[in-house]
Amino acid sequence: MEQAHYNIHVTGRVQGVFYRKSTLQKAQELGIAGYVQNQSDGSVYIEAEGFPDKLDALVSWCWDGSELARVDNVDVKEGDWCGFSTFEVR
Repeated sequence: MEQAHYNIHVTGRVQGVFYRKSTLQKAQELGIAGYVQNQSDGSVYIEAEGFPDKLDALVSWCWDGSELARVDNVDVKEGDWCGFSTFEVR
């Protein structure tokens, strides 16, 4: 199975609620590489690479996120492969 790259944009109350740290933990659990970072508009942006079933599991998780988060929308687009080796919080 070929690996894929997803660009994920999450909106709602997702900053200041441990969303990035929780995303890091979930990505590591799923064996996904890439990064998660806060955006200036209050959203969170994720670039993730891995097997499509694992990426889809991450996207499903993004709808819930951390315990304190309130997710309004999760927008996913396929992107170009970057070859990330780890997952990090930026």
